[in-house]
Amino acid sequence: MPVLLNLSTPDSIPAAGSPEAAPERRLRVLCVTLWGDRAEAATFIGLERTGCDVSIVCLPDCGFITAFREAGLRVLPIALQKRVDSDAIRRLRAELAAHDYDIVHLLHNRAVSNGLIAVRRFPRLKVIAYRGIVGNVSPLSPVSWLRYLNPRVDRVICVAEAVRKYFVDMRLLGLKLDPKKFVTIYKGHDLAWYRDTPVDLAAFDIPAGAFVVGCVANIRPRKGIEVLVDAFGRLPAEAPSYLLLVGNMKSERLDRAIAANPNRERIRKVGYRKDAPAVIAACDVSVLPTLRREGLPKTVIEAMVYGVPPIVTDAGGSPELVVHGDSGLVVPPGDAQALADAITKLRTDEPLRRRMGQRARQRIATHFNTQTTVAQTLALYRELTGAGND
Repeated sequence: MPVLLNLSTPDSIPAAGSPEAAPERRLRVLCVTLWGDRAEAATFIGLERTGCDVSIVCLPDCGFITAFREAGLRVLPIALQKRVDSDAIRRLRAELAAHDYDIVHLLHNRAVSNGLIAVRRFPRLKVIAYRGIVGNVSPLSPVSWLRYLNPRVDRVICVAEAVRKYFVDMRLLGLKLDPKKFVTIYKGHDLAWYRDTPVDLAAFDIPAGAFVVGCVANIRPRKGIEVLVDAFGRLPAEAPSYLLLVGNMKSERLDRAIAANPNRERIRKVGYRKDAPAVIAACDVSVLPTLRREGLPKTVIEAMVYGVPPIVTDAGGSPELVVHGDSGLVVPPGDAQALADAITKLRTDEPLRRRMGQRARQRIATHFNTQTTVAQTLALYRELTGAGND
């Protein structure tokens, strides 16, 4: 994976040892991940700055290793190759035995399953797992009990309230999970990460001045891309609107839907793009038509940071990002007409579109920032370990 620059956390996060930093002793944390993303990496670096000694287990080709080391984190490149990796478990146990850790923080499925096996010999350790999507966990699934429902897990950090609610609402023979075990901490972002110049849409054969609806996603049944195509076909043919589909959109079903669409000549599939944020920044509206099981979609966040008003469905964590009528629009999942109406509303009202874009950017800066994520994660660490309660 490519190294993403500018991973340093904002200066408003006080460094450990500074006058503003909390006086509590530094907690020792082992974070086990795979490749991570920029928000995740910034959180680890922020935790190191605010009062933790953080060590990172990640894949050898993780793109953030240099940034971690420059920030003072210990890095242990370990290839977690499968759900139960005996070599990785052995190395994790050796690391836990050699250092007096307080917390093991597990991110991604393979990290959770291998990490939970490794900590069996260390009952004092507090264990945190991270869950970034709604669904695919069930009390009837043995695999779920080896991961997120495992009694050895002290807390599950949920990336959105919709994820937390999914766990809390689970039932098995009338029994329910302890709601205190599940906490919502949003992944924080930094506006400074998003300074790319919007791409020139002429490269996609889109004329200047056209109204462009952008969607960044990889096609899956739950993403609802065909619903978006249906909605686009309901727009007036005379309106100079274009639909730009960014990501892996290889699907015979989707191709048939596009071929049958009355506005098919103005639909563009451009495939996977490393510069997807810059592509969506050039659009007038961003749409994510998810049907179900959404977490906290990064593609929506990226659009909002660039001031592109989002239209999302009421699925998973998407409506937690968008305040309907203020920083974007929220429509029912699977409703092509409602989606078409929302697109039309923003297409025909430029002042509203501009105002919503500004409010969208402000919302990310205020409610989904790295400083808050670091502070809430550190507070959870201290709660679990009793640090600062002496």
